Amino acid sequence: MTYLDYALVLIAALLFGVMLLPVLRRNAYWRATVTPLASIIGSGFLVVAPLLADVAGPYGLAAMVGIVVVAYVTGWAIRFNIAHSESGTAGTRLGRVSNLALTMAYVISVAFYIRLLASFALSMTPFESAFIGDLLASAVLILIGGVGFLRGLQGLETLETVSVSLKLSIIVALLVGLFTYNASQGQWTADLTAAEMDGWTRFRMMAGMLLVVQGFETSRYLGEAYSAGTRIRTMRLAQILSGMIYAAFIFLVLPLMDFLPDGKISETAIIDVSANVAWVLPIMLVIAAFMSQLSAAIADTVGAGGLVGEETGGKVAARLTYPALAAAAIALIWSFDLFQVVSIASRAFAFYYMTQALIAFRQPQGGFYRRLGFLMVALGMGVVVLVAIPVG
Repeated sequence: MTYLDYALVLIAALLFGVMLLPVLRRNAYWRATVTPLASIIGSGFLVVAPLLADVAGPYGLAAMVGIVVVAYVTGWAIRFNIAHSESGTAGTRLGRVSNLALTMAYVISVAFYIRLLASFALSMTPFESAFIGDLLASAVLILIGGVGFLRGLQGLETLETVSVSLKLSIIVALLVGLFTYNASQGQWTADLTAAEMDGWTRFRMMAGMLLVVQGFETSRYLGEAYSAGTRIRTMRLAQILSGMIYAAFIFLVLPLMDFLPDGKISETAIIDVSANVAWVLPIMLVIAAFMSQLSAAIADTVGAGGLVGEETGGKVAARLTYPALAAAAIALIWSFDLFQVVSIASRAFAFYYMTQALIAFRQPQGGFYRRLGFLMVALGMGVVVLVAIPVG
């Protein structure tokens, strides 16, 4: 190990310790930020760089910034609904269709995240098999459902805070490592060439990458514990923080894409490439990938619980829905190939964003220009539903 290896481990350890300090861990504002942040920086974080290198080539950073901006504008519509129409949409036809689509997407996503987590864990052991992977995923889901049922939202948030804190600590260490490497090499750009494909296919893939930064909508369903004002501010903070992290990551990692073997676009691609920066980074990124799946699954579980509470007018407590969601995800794991059905979830999320923008458009408080903006968001999300090639 080199001095850089030790420094990166130390940075991650110190930051992780700071994030677990009681003054921060018990802060309601931070806890409300963690859920959307966990979902946004989920399974797509590690795979987005090779995808952008393949689709956008040297314009990868500009493409990432564009994706973040579109997601932020979409979040604007949901924040408007939290402020002006939250209590009145659950019982409407459009609101119910929107919530049904999101519920289906959450169940599939939770099952996918946890099954991917099991694959990561078993890949480092001699026990890797589909059957054992399903068993391990089921056990983790039972744990999540059990903690949610016994300790409610606060219990799940505790698990989520620990996993997000570790993940963010490693990501910061990764950014420091990438910056140090690029500075030592004097190379901040890469001579990348986008893959050969027609413009329509390129557009469809870029539209699908919007779902990489999906997850900010979970703030909408934390009303059981946080006020509308807190959820609006923390959703905005989560989107800004995650956007800065994504942009910095793409800027710093693109010069390393020359080390990426042709055609190798997978969640392990960046893990393999990071070995060129520091020996310890692949190990740290495996842990980060593991935590990404866990924190994203918990975030979507929390969101689903709040969604059911809203749809039932508070008659069904969120804590009762957590084991039900876990059971549905377990059934999905044992019944279907998740890599085939995850595309359904991607389109369901886009459909949900479209309906939320339409709900915002119908509110009289918006004014002409704001309502026109919501209509444009709805049309854009409709295009994503119809033509996007989802990022799995």
